[in-house]
Amino acid sequence: MATRVKPPPPPPSRPPEASRRGWGRRYTRRELEEATNRFAAENVLGEGGYGVVYKGILRDNTAVAIKNLHNNRGQAEKDFKVEVATIGRVRHKNLVSLLGYCSEGACRLLVYEYMENSNLDKWLHHGDDEISPLTWDMRMHILLGTARGLAYLHEGLEPKIVHRDVKSSNILLDRHWNARVSDFGLAKLLCSERSYVTTRVMGTFGYVAPEYARTGMLNERSDVYSFGVLIMEIISGRTPVDYTRPAPEVNLVEWLKRMVAERRVEEVVDPRLPETPPPKVLKRAVLAALRCVDPDGGQRPTMGHVVHMLEDDLKFRDELQLARDLSPHASDSYEYEL
Repeated sequence: MATRVKPPPPPPSRPPEASRRGWGRRYTRRELEEATNRFAAENVLGEGGYGVVYKGILRDNTAVAIKNLHNNRGQAEKDFKVEVATIGRVRHKNLVSLLGYCSEGACRLLVYEYMENSNLDKWLHHGDDEISPLTWDMRMHILLGTARGLAYLHEGLEPKIVHRDVKSSNILLDRHWNARVSDFGLAKLLCSERSYVTTRVMGTFGYVAPEYARTGMLNERSDVYSFGVLIMEIISGRTPVDYTRPAPEVNLVEWLKRMVAERRVEEVVDPRLPETPPPKVLKRAVLAALRCVDPDGGQRPTMGHVVHMLEDDLKFRDELQLARDLSPHASDSYEYEL
């Protein structure tokens, strides 16, 4: 009697493509409609060129942010693939995490962690309080977290990622006021053998590096320029471009440079700050901003170097505070060297 040969076991089932790529859980449209009360207007957190973001509460009571991408002549599909492919492989404490997605018919939804303290733009420019809840130390902590997130995109990944839309509304804040860089819809991958990529100029007016606006040649130093504008924004409480101000003050970068040249640095500090920083601390922050917005992109520091500068600034601040505590009547005068 012939021995019956058992058929080989079936190959192990492969996980869905999205799961293999780290795209997170696949949600149904019904789940996300339920979470947002059918995308009700009162749940809108914000809106940009790529879609509307809603707050949602999942069935397990988890709060999430749900981005509903605009369906504009196939653009939503492109944006969806770009953002998911980019952020799906990124994991860092200062970058917003993608929890999952929904892809049903024409529906393209992305599900992110919910950030309890909204974004930096809200606290800098849209508060009604005469005194800002953001102290100087909190602002420097937010800048350092943002710098670390961008340094990871530039230096911790291969291929590296250039964000190309660094701005205050894309810096989200968790319950402990830690910065989380968000919105990778504009991000570009930059292969190691290439120093730049030529692309259609995108970004936000006032933050875009001059060489990128002029030529479309993009590299990580373009993000550094935008970060320098962000430093100035955090220091001054002003938007990068403000047409309600007198002509010499419309452009934040040019105004701040002029104030430095005239040795009027103390006057650039946000009047809503609960307590102004010591002059030497302010000077170091302004110097970091000026280095980042150098018109020559090749002279700008890397984001890794910016992280070190900001860490040194915080250390300097701590040492200065210790010296003051030990000698409270010590003079804090200094010579301008800007």
